[in-house]
Amino acid sequence: MSVLIPSSRRRSSSELYDRIDLGHGDRSAKRSAYWTMLVLSGVIATAGVIADSTATVIGAMIVAPLSTPILAVGLGIVSGRLSLVGRSLLYVAASVAAVVAIGYLVALVLPNPTNVLANSQVTGRVSPTLTDLAAAVATGFAGAIAIARRDVGDVLPGVAIAISLVPPLGVVGVCLGSGEPGLALGALILFASNTVVLIIAAVVVLMAAGYARESAEPPAAAWRGRAYTALAVAFLAVGIPMTLNTLTSFWAGQVGSLAETWLGGTAQAEVGDVTWHGHGLVVEVRSPQGLPDLAELQDAVNGALPTDPPVTVVHTVGERITE
Repeated sequence: MSVLIPSSRRRSSSELYDRIDLGHGDRSAKRSAYWTMLVLSGVIATAGVIADSTATVIGAMIVAPLSTPILAVGLGIVSGRLSLVGRSLLYVAASVAAVVAIGYLVALVLPNPTNVLANSQVTGRVSPTLTDLAAAVATGFAGAIAIARRDVGDVLPGVAIAISLVPPLGVVGVCLGSGEPGLALGALILFASNTVVLIIAAVVVLMAAGYARESAEPPAAAWRGRAYTALAVAFLAVGIPMTLNTLTSFWAGQVGSLAETWLGGTAQAEVGDVTWHGHGLVVEVRSPQGLPDLAELQDAVNGALPTDPPVTVVHTVGERITE
């Protein structure tokens, strides 16, 4: 770890507490700045989601201070300061409620929330996969190392963009306000996975960097063991649905390929979206002609997928009109 965090560049324990513990030092100023920036980032994120503006959402990621109490949870576990863990978790919970409420209230006044639910800022966050989890792991370690070193603070805005904490919460609020709790749950899983991974990364990095040895309150082994168990359970809780999302996405891609093969002899036929509806798959096909026997596609799907999902084809007659 001395290679990643050289002693000459390592923050002292007091510097680390001053940076990420909202109850350390000038508490009033820290809390005022935290809540001001959190609310503003929530408004910016929600506006970006509604407008389907990637640039606006990135702005919200940079402004958002939510990683501060999340990293403080990791520091509290390493140092054995149960009060810091509890206080920081309360900040996280209150922050989640605040940003979700902003998204919810905005969704209530939208004239047509259905259009918002179909944009890329929403669809890209309601079905997280293992790819998102892998990116969160790498980003979490980058953030934890950056917070422990004095000389790499410039990477923190990039970490904030990559790990994405506030935008998924804005999506949760918008989906709840639009009457789509299932979509809201998907976005909440994305936020939860990013949060859990960031805490785990902070614990690993700060422990390896020796901050536990400097703690004035060394934790009992049982307490630290319970904290590790809780993190492992939380990681599994978010990892399982993300694994399922990865599998269903992979299978949908397979069915799309099988549908293209099925349509091989049909001129001008195109496969559109392949989506899951319950336990079945819906394949959108555009073709000015009739389609082959659906039983052939169903047999191919049954042979490729382990669950034998029923396949429904939505046939749209697409005609090319030229002058």
